[in-house]
Amino acid sequence: MNTQERELEGRVALVTGGSRGIGLAVSRALAEAGARVAVVGRDGAAAEAAAAGLAGEGHAGFACDVADGARVKEVVTEVEERLGPVGVLVNNAGITRDNILLRLDDDAWDTVLAVNLKGAFNTTRAVARSMMKQRDGAIVNVTSVVGLMGNPGQANYAASKAGLVGFTKSVARELASRNVRCNAVAPGFIRTDMTAELNDAQVADLQGRIPLGRLGDPEDVAGLIRFLVGPAARYITGQVIAVDGGMAM
Repeated sequence: MNTQERELEGRVALVTGGSRGIGLAVSRALAEAGARVAVVGRDGAAAEAAAAGLAGEGHAGFACDVADGARVKEVVTEVEERLGPVGVLVNNAGITRDNILLRLDDDAWDTVLAVNLKGAFNTTRAVARSMMKQRDGAIVNVTSVVGLMGNPGQANYAASKAGLVGFTKSVARELASRNVRCNAVAPGFIRTDMTAELNDAQVADLQGRIPLGRLGDPEDVAGLIRFLVGPAARYITGQVIAVDGGMAM
């Protein structure tokens, strides 16, 4: 990634779910690009440890349940006081509570929608005013190919991720006049804690459904996000880009 040098020098980036998996890869990529990164996660100690391990200086970790709108506002205020105005937001926090439709209870539905969809709303709303005043900002929502294709046993997860697509396009239209861009990335099957639980037969089945024949790495998603929040993507907004080895084409 050194070809881009430090294109985010002087900017503050907030990454939710930023202490592990795709979120950690994104935090690392944005730090390498020169940003001061606010790593946000439910586990404050893990967020602080992740921030401490990033390249460069000026990073910090924050404990936050993104489904809690009041806490999100508090954290954004803390970030701005410690690091400066947020210019980059990556809504990556997400959970699963999988089950077939007939066994999917209200709590599993509500919890997934609260974190995956309302969480993105909470954080975006909290930073939007500052970005608009700066007349500069970049937001990336991490959706999923499941939100584009559906998946048995994941009606709640798919609904939350499909909702992010509509949310992305609406925010992009609302904020474009203030030079605030909003895009989404839709990862396919990426090597994370979730896919680590799959057995060899399940991995082989997945690979057979992926045209490129393999699972992706968190860095594959992080590289695209780094591009989308940087100056080279200044004329791109309202788009949903899959990082899935060709699954959803």
